[in-house]
Amino acid sequence: MQTLTAGHPAPQFSLPNEHGEQVTLSELSGKKVLMYFYPKAMTPGCTVQAQCLRDTQSEFTEHNVVVFGVSPDPVKRLPKFIEKEGLNFSLLSDEDHAVAEAFGVWGEKKFMGKIYDGIHRISFLIDENGMIEHVFDKFKTKDHHEVVLGYLNANQS
Repeated sequence: MQTLTAGHPAPQFSLPNEHGEQVTLSELSGKKVLMYFYPKAMTPGCTVQAQCLRDTQSEFTEHNVVVFGVSPDPVKRLPKFIEKEGLNFSLLSDEDHAVAEAFGVWGEKKFMGKIYDGIHRISFLIDENGMIEHVFDKFKTKDHHEVVLGYLNANQS
């Protein structure tokens, strides 16, 4: 697993959102994008992470940052997660994990003695020009939003 780092161009992608509509990185030019990769909708850690991002969404908007959660969940699962948790940002379906692989977040994981391939919980802040500005890979799910907002507040332009 070779995770992309700051200073690299973000891989161009087109993924379906919770409505089945394609979201393309090139269409988001001029805005910062927080792409947070998470393993599976409606699991405890992923729920806490999403709730915290939901509750601080206005602060991300103030920084001109669009938030997207990306998982290998099928499109049909995403609206259930959004509705259940009252999420105020889009979720993207990467069922074949091609985008996760392009960002370098798909790889071997270990859980309870089992080894399997899956998404590593890593987030990327992509700048207005499509370059990776910062990679967030050291956080707890309940603190993820604070780590990202701390970075944004310290690096306001």
